[in-house]
Amino acid sequence: MTPLVDLRFALESEHLLGRVMGGVSREAMRAVLLASQGEELTESEGEHYRKLTSRDASPTEPVSELHIFAGRRSGKSSGCAALAVYAAALCDYSDRLSPGERGVVLLIAENQKQAKILLNYIVGIFDSSPALSKLIVGRTQTSLSLNNRIDIEVRSADFRGLRGLTLICAIGDEICHWRSDYSSNPAEEIIIAVRPGLITTGGQLITIGSPYSKTGFGYNTWRKHFGPHGEDPQVLVANGATLDFNSTIPQREIDRAIKDDPAAAQSEWLGQWRQDVEAFISREVVEACVIPNRFELPKTPLAYYHAFCDPSGGSGDDMALAIAHRENNVVVLDVLRTIKPPFNPDEATYEFAQILKAYGCMSVLGDRYGGEWPSQRFSAHGINYVHSEKTKNEIYVQALPLLMGQRCELLDSQKLISQLSSLERKCSRGGRQSIDHPPSGHDDAANAACGALALAGGWADDFNLDEYVRAYGTDDIVRRWEAGER
Repeated sequence: MTPLVDLRFALESEHLLGRVMGGVSREAMRAVLLASQGEELTESEGEHYRKLTSRDASPTEPVSELHIFAGRRSGKSSGCAALAVYAAALCDYSDRLSPGERGVVLLIAENQKQAKILLNYIVGIFDSSPALSKLIVGRTQTSLSLNNRIDIEVRSADFRGLRGLTLICAIGDEICHWRSDYSSNPAEEIIIAVRPGLITTGGQLITIGSPYSKTGFGYNTWRKHFGPHGEDPQVLVANGATLDFNSTIPQREIDRAIKDDPAAAQSEWLGQWRQDVEAFISREVVEACVIPNRFELPKTPLAYYHAFCDPSGGSGDDMALAIAHRENNVVVLDVLRTIKPPFNPDEATYEFAQILKAYGCMSVLGDRYGGEWPSQRFSAHGINYVHSEKTKNEIYVQALPLLMGQRCELLDSQKLISQLSSLERKCSRGGRQSIDHPPSGHDDAANAACGALALAGGWADDFNLDEYVRAYGTDDIVRRWEAGER
């Protein structure tokens, strides 16, 4: 790879990147970008660099990785867009690409809509520069093609679709908030998939995001590489508050956010990792309870089954059903079915009703979603839907001892494993704790499974007999209750 111009020239030129990265308010971001390319810093840029990286000496050659963790509106996206344009348009990769091969600047985010925000910044830079715009030979809603055999492409955060590319640069946007129903930590899997594609060209891996919980790729990268004692000098980590990067944001807006929610403002504006968010249960604990290659168990005549449903209207969340039974001191998850939207809720209710009947469950507990709608629809199919007296928090807390003590057997469902291990425990200012999925995440399968596990594992011990009969209302269940056969 051969730079056609150095990055400083490009950042200062009104004909290239100067319109995006010029001005005093962008000096801190420019300092980080210049350091990432091993270029010499001015005295004032050096001050910004030392403050944001906690390192005294700046790199003397381009780094392999750049990770920027900063508050909202700090200019992370526009800064990385400028670096992406520099890599794509102002560097020559002809010595690294085989005949007919095209290099790719890869823009990754949790979904394509988020990734297109970064692409829009890049398109704006090209369109505002007559010199750069001449390089464009094709464009779609998710890509730009340049006449120098470089493409700029948007991809969602799915490691299965990121292999096999020859990358000159890969940028992960809002990496601290990537979520997947098939991985508790998709960021690490995606980085593993992307890194080999950068080897041929010597391209850089760049991630940006606002700090969040002290888990996952973002936090682990910060912990290992931030500051003077970072493990690898080729991995540059910058971390700062919004105002450290962008002095144009009014202080009064940040003060108002801090007053409204200090814990959230800690990460959103102050660029700090949240102290009030922690993992509810580790992936290792969840996987220890999974029976490999067990996806569903048939009904057995000696088992008594408990069912829990997490209903959905068919447009946003999955509708989930779980069935479990107890064998001595072990609770077994027999069935976990989810229906992904969009779907017809009446058809989904009918499907679940048939599954319940197959396991002898004429009643099912569930949350209070949709008011009386679930009760009415299940009743139409001969199933008694009972609103759970337990909150979601209580369900997870009651299922936790079963998981921690390996007193349950889970089905081999990546969605369930991911959702359980992604659950977060948060503490409010008043000391009240909540357990829920992370922002933009889901917990439908986890909620249904934990509800069934807690029921089968002795949730009924917390009910009096009248409440239990009201929920399951048959003479046979009363006999089982009185005999201790729950």
